[in-house]
Amino acid sequence: TTAQIPTIMRLISSLAIFLSSTVSRKTAAAFTPNVLQQFGIARSLATASSGYSGSGSGNSSSSRLNSQSDRMAEKVLQNPKWPDEWPYSPEDFKREDESDDGIFYQSSRLVYHIDDFAVGAITKYYGECFKDGEDVLDICSSWVSHYPTEWKGGNVVGLGMNEYELSQNKQLSSYVSKDLNVDPKFPFEDGSFDKVTCVVSVDYLNKPKEVFAEIGRVLRPGGTAMLAISNRCFPTKAFRIWLQTSDLEHVFIAGSFFHYSGLFDPPSCDDVSPNPGRSDPVFMVKATKK
Repeated sequence: TTAQIPTIMRLISSLAIFLSSTVSRKTAAAFTPNVLQQFGIARSLATASSGYSGSGSGNSSSSRLNSQSDRMAEKVLQNPKWPDEWPYSPEDFKREDESDDGIFYQSSRLVYHIDDFAVGAITKYYGECFKDGEDVLDICSSWVSHYPTEWKGGNVVGLGMNEYELSQNKQLSSYVSKDLNVDPKFPFEDGSFDKVTCVVSVDYLNKPKEVFAEIGRVLRPGGTAMLAISNRCFPTKAFRIWLQTSDLEHVFIAGSFFHYSGLFDPPSCDDVSPNPGRSDPVFMVKATKK
């Protein structure tokens, strides 16, 4: 029936992302043979803090282990051993597909990129954190921001790639279509927002140092940035180091972006995975503007 079409489309999209992630895992070793030698900090930390070992972005068995082992993801940022300087090289943020992102994202995808349980967990989390009247910026936004329907926001702005998708997002007051991988500068004044959100997209940003400086700039003091991360992606557009690291290491990497901006209090992680081992994991990595 017509009412079933959105659900069917979401299932098809999830299957496509799962299959492409599987292909990526099989080819990533050839694509980036030495990335783990370039960056082994998160692996050491994860092992020391939680007894976990393992690798592989999007690896379902790895994700189940992560989710079932006493919420290890929340421990990763409790006592991080940050290197003194930015530990990444430009090679870490290269993608398998370096063609124009505008071409890749020009086709509208009015589907969820994680399963419905994970979407529900994100919405519930926002409901616990958002206050009515707050001004919120959703970066890497699309046709839905997963905000609670009962929440009454102030100025709610979407910053994304596909103008049609953004136009279909009923939770936005306004939107801007822009490729942050070409120009990471946000088109907003300093201190414009109380919250900045980003759902399962930080792994597509190939200039994270610049983007997180912008997140800090547009947030008001005491404002919070929240990154929802999972284990699904478009592997040809995710940056290199993400594809070669595990769920726990993703938490560390995302947290490090806050740390090295110098604009935030220490980051933390909340594991809100709804059905560990049975649905997509959800890790909320967040930090508060100083």
